[in-house]
Amino acid sequence: MLIIPAIDIQDGCVVRLVQGRADKKVYSRDPLKTAKHWVKQGAKFLHIVDLDGAFSGSPKNLNTAREIAGNIGIPVEFGGGVRSEETIKMLIDGGVRRVVLGTKAVQDKSFLKKAFSRFGDRVIVSIDAKGGDVLIEGWKSSSKGIKALEFAKYLKELGFTQIIYTDTQKDGTLTGPNIKGVKALLKETGLKIISSGGISKLEDVYKLKKLDKLGLSGIIIGKALYEGKFTLTQALKL
Repeated sequence: MLIIPAIDIQDGCVVRLVQGRADKKVYSRDPLKTAKHWVKQGAKFLHIVDLDGAFSGSPKNLNTAREIAGNIGIPVEFGGGVRSEETIKMLIDGGVRRVVLGTKAVQDKSFLKKAFSRFGDRVIVSIDAKGGDVLIEGWKSSSKGIKALEFAKYLKELGFTQIIYTDTQKDGTLTGPNIKGVKALLKETGLKIISSGGISKLEDVYKLKKLDKLGLSGIIIGKALYEGKFTLTQALKL
C-alpha cells in the first residue's frame, strides 16, 4: 500500500484547503522544492492537484507538473481541469506517470471510454463524494444524482481496476477518514482504491492499512503532513 503525499497548487504556491473551499493556507511558494522534500522523506509516489485548473476548468500548472515529474526521480500523478485527450497526452509525454480525471469523466461517458481505450492505466478517475453523491467542477457543483457507488461500478465495467476516492466532507479537516465508506466501496466494487481525505494522526493510517487486504492500494495524505501531525517517515514505518 502506497502512502502518497499531496501537493495542491494554487497561484504557484503549495496550499491546503478545507473541504475544497477557497480559504487556503500557504505552505510553500516552491512546489518543486516541496516535492523533493517528500522524496527525501521516502515518498515513492506523489499526487499533484492543480487547484487553479479544477476551479477554472482547464489546467493552469502544466509546466510545474512537468518540472516536478522530470526532476524528482519518482512517479507522479496529476489532476485538476484535465478535460481533453490532448492534455492527457501532453502530460504523459511530459513525464507524468498517471493523469487524474474528475469532472469530464463524470459528465462525458464517450470521452471517458476513449481516454481509457487510448491510455489505459495511465489515467485514473477520482470519485469526489459528499454524502454518497459525486461532486464536480472543483467540488463546487453536484453531479445531479450520480451516486459514488454506482459510478464506481460503472468504471469497473469499463475496465478500470483502480480509482481514487475522496470524502470531500473529510478533506482538509483533520477529523479522521471515512473508513466505513471506504470499506463499503472496496467490498461492493472489488476495485482497488486510493483513499483521500481526513487523515489526522498515525492511528488513522494504521486503521486504513488494515483495509489493504480488501484492496486498498494507497492513501493520499495532505494537511496532516504539512501541519506536522506526524512525519512521512513515521507513516511509512507502519
